[in-house]
Amino acid sequence: MDEAIMRSLWREAALECLNEACRQRYPLTEKLFACPSCGDLLWIAYEPAGEEPDVARARWRERRLSDDPLDQSGVWRFRECLPPIAPSHIVTLREGNTPIYRARFCAQYAGVRDLLFKHLGLNPTGSFKDYGMTVAVSQARALGARILLCASTGNTSASMAAYAARAGMRAIVLIPGENVAMGKVAQALEYGAVTLQVKGANFDDVLRLVRELSARPDVYLLNSLNPFRIEGQKVIFIELLDQLGWEVPEHLVVPGGNLGNSAALFKAMVELRQLGLIARWPKLTIVQAQGASPLAEAVARGAKCITPVAQPRTRATAIRIGHPVNWKRALRALEATGGFCVAVSEEEIAEAKAAIGRDGIGCEPASAATLAAVKKLREQGKLVPSETIVALLTGHLLKDPDYTLRYHSGQLDDVLTGRPLSGRLANPPISVEPHLDAIARYFYDGRFST
Repeated sequence: MDEAIMRSLWREAALECLNEACRQRYPLTEKLFACPSCGDLLWIAYEPAGEEPDVARARWRERRLSDDPLDQSGVWRFRECLPPIAPSHIVTLREGNTPIYRARFCAQYAGVRDLLFKHLGLNPTGSFKDYGMTVAVSQARALGARILLCASTGNTSASMAAYAARAGMRAIVLIPGENVAMGKVAQALEYGAVTLQVKGANFDDVLRLVRELSARPDVYLLNSLNPFRIEGQKVIFIELLDQLGWEVPEHLVVPGGNLGNSAALFKAMVELRQLGLIARWPKLTIVQAQGASPLAEAVARGAKCITPVAQPRTRATAIRIGHPVNWKRALRALEATGGFCVAVSEEEIAEAKAAIGRDGIGCEPASAATLAAVKKLREQGKLVPSETIVALLTGHLLKDPDYTLRYHSGQLDDVLTGRPLSGRLANPPISVEPHLDAIARYFYDGRFST
């Protein structure tokens, strides 16, 4: 495989400042995470080469049968849409290829006719982060970096640590001083990352630290302000459409933490329409927890700028972020697609998570915010029951087993109010006597039917 094949949809690519008043461009070979001229975020801008859309679609479909490691990756299978990185530098764990499930119980729960979940938690490290990490770590390798660095509430650290181990690179993880799902931290430890828990710091604090540390020449930053992370995550939408036969759904619903996914999804929409692969966009709905909802609050006020939440609070730790770096792009995505931004309560997240479990799927708490939002929007009359709705589940059920056990045993409370959650779908273990009749009575007890 040569580099020309990897660039076939693009004539050229460069880092570009997102600031409309700046728009400076820089070569992809420079290690940059913000614009040196104005300090704003960067993205990768492309010039289309003019390939026929049907040719690209057919090639991607054919690669499903290939034994090539890059074709077996659900990210690199679509490499024509990605920045050019030599195959010898690519680090892959066969990420992507995540399934779409039709969720009948959840559709009934939310009051819609049909509901699809794309479960990004079935990636190698259990979250959507692997989509972006394979591209960003490959770029780090191409640039000759030796140390990979990130701030994380859990999922980013797990993913970065795995890809660093695969690439033979050193991984350094900074995590907040509290409210971190230890199941995710366990992954980073297992993959060999040096894990530093910063006393008294929240996610936004540790992100500021890693941004400063990434100025060192041999250090490469892997948070979602890294434009190569965004490039990998945009493949989520490309892969989704490939699975749906290139039929664009009416709605796409995604949890909103640092808002990298929202930025990546919209970037994919813009580029696919530019390439003639789609004719319209879905409405993008971004969901935040009420205790960590700066974007939702800004949208509700009609504001063009967020007010950061100094001490974000939610048990959905993956979206417990008060100052998301990608808020400008997320706001632009909402405006362009006509989507919604919704804040949901701790109770709504917990009940939605249990409902997803009743479909035999399961997810971590932040993922369940999507179903909570679909239900809320339907009750508000903002969704038509017959419309096609796809919600993204971003993390695996086993990312935060403590949350699940506490919910089903009645020990989970609302972090904002301190009140116990109602647990309407709770399914606690039952203590029984060691007798056949005592056990058999539960075989036919309608109270325990799904």
